[in-house]
Amino acid sequence: MPFSHILGQDEAIRTLTRAIQGGRVHHAYRFEGPEGVGKEMAAFALAQALVCTGGETLGCGRCDACRRAVTLAKDRPEVPLHPDVILIERGLYPPGTIGRNTEESSQVSVEQIRRLVLPHASYPPHEGRARVFIFRRAEELGTGAANALLKTLEEPRQGTHFVLMSSRPDRLLDTIRSRTLKIRFGPLPDPILRKILTEQSVPVEKQDIAIELAAGSAAAALELADAERTAARDEFVAAMLAAVKAPDMGPAVSLAEARDTKDKDRLKEDLRALGAMLARSARTLIEADPRAAAIDAQRYTAVLRAIGYIERNASASLSIVSLVSEMREAIPG
Repeated sequence: MPFSHILGQDEAIRTLTRAIQGGRVHHAYRFEGPEGVGKEMAAFALAQALVCTGGETLGCGRCDACRRAVTLAKDRPEVPLHPDVILIERGLYPPGTIGRNTEESSQVSVEQIRRLVLPHASYPPHEGRARVFIFRRAEELGTGAANALLKTLEEPRQGTHFVLMSSRPDRLLDTIRSRTLKIRFGPLPDPILRKILTEQSVPVEKQDIAIELAAGSAAAALELADAERTAARDEFVAAMLAAVKAPDMGPAVSLAEARDTKDKDRLKEDLRALGAMLARSARTLIEADPRAAAIDAQRYTAVLRAIGYIERNASASLSIVSLVSEMREAIPG
């Protein structure tokens, strides 16, 4: 997991490598940015550099320590094999491992911090010169867990480092943010997403829509390009357009009832695909048929509003029906 393999994050990687080379690695970093843009790769590259026994400042990637730092166990919990690289994430560990009776359903529990972070952070590393705690989705730290972490985060033992990754840093406690050094990871440029999709053998004809909807996330682009997901998304867009053209609202109601209303992230993704299709149509028609282009533009705006409502926790079913009704009103009489 060398730093050189991380694409599109030159400034973030430059900041980290300079700190390593200068012997000024901060004890607590906060990696902010969208999901799937390289935060986790950078966190593990940093961990490799800090535990490497191969004699290279930025990590050799070849020694046993480097390999174990980025190799996850095959069975649950899927954590690094190196004892000094500790992964923290909601639901990663079986309840019994962290002294709970139930799974962590909504947040990282205080038990996980007390069992896996505080005891280890109080002692020297097992093997090398550093111990690294990597937090996935740090915004899911419960209040109790965050408060339990504060003192250690502020005054860790020499050689103890924390990397808190978050796509929603606004949800972190102010006390956590104030004790961590921010490094920003931005959305990946389209050419880099295309390069990644090509390297993963994604057909060219599927790349454009995946890139358009991915918002700069390589993980999202790869998921969007999945054949099964693409077919389901296309089916939803076709069903929405058919509902708009139907003589009554029956198809809209049926479509809303058939959706898994609990999976709002998937619904927002499908709506973004619908919006992207309408935007492309409006651009194509603007000269040949300005009136039709204006209708598509109105419908595109309606889709964006619907996504906003869903993000504010509106009913998924009602949002679909309301959107179809609004799109139907854009049809010229």
